[in-house]
Amino acid sequence: MTVAPDAPILFFDSGVGGLSILAPARAALPTAPIVYAADSAGFPYGTKSEAEIAARVPALLGRLVERYRPRLAVIACNTASTIALQHVRAALDIPVVGTVPAIKPAALLSKSRVFGVLGTDATVRQPYVDRLAAAHGADCTVLRYGSAALVQLAEAKLRGEALDPDVARDALAGLLDQPGGDQMDMVVLACTHFPLVEAELAAAAPHPMGFVHGGEGIARRIAFLTQGQKWPTTAAPGIAVFTRIDANVDALRPALAGYGLDRLDAL
Repeated sequence: MTVAPDAPILFFDSGVGGLSILAPARAALPTAPIVYAADSAGFPYGTKSEAEIAARVPALLGRLVERYRPRLAVIACNTASTIALQHVRAALDIPVVGTVPAIKPAALLSKSRVFGVLGTDATVRQPYVDRLAAAHGADCTVLRYGSAALVQLAEAKLRGEALDPDVARDALAGLLDQPGGDQMDMVVLACTHFPLVEAELAAAAPHPMGFVHGGEGIARRIAFLTQGQKWPTTAAPGIAVFTRIDANVDALRPALAGYGLDRLDAL
């Protein structure tokens, strides 16, 4: 199938977390047209039920694909990917890339054989995470903790607000205070919001530890799936789409522009 050079890549998240996936993808494909969609009316996903997410995400992506005609869609959200990825793939006729916790690289990098999975409540309870931990970290102690407050911290950071350092400290404590947590040397950032506050997490850590997430791997996957396709010769302004535009979204405009998203649409 021939793909038009101006056909965009669609990134989808509940909020701004997917920008941590957009950034490495844009570095790999600098002239790729971009549509970044955030379900601000449904935010946050991490506290919703599996049934809500499984119904909401495919319906929204169907509307987005119909409007913007992307060549590929990226579910730049761990919660939505672990729950709704198969539903979305069944509903759409374009390639769909999901975001999964970077448990394999954490297991490869951990010297102490104790690492944490820091995500949303919805992500860390998924059987998919059990399977990844069993497949790649069978000889490791894998700690898990869900933090809704850390998601809000990332959103606040991109709005330019003052940040409470206790939020990052409490999120890490949710892992460190578990049995074996004092030996933890790696943390999987299993929510796309969390790389946006990696500096705050590192500053809150009581001892040096590494943080891993899937952004670079997803960028490589996007490049692989689109190899041989034509792209524009220069980058066009990207489009940010929100399901609800309010004062919080307006406050994000400078940060969005920093990611090349200069146009704001409502869905």
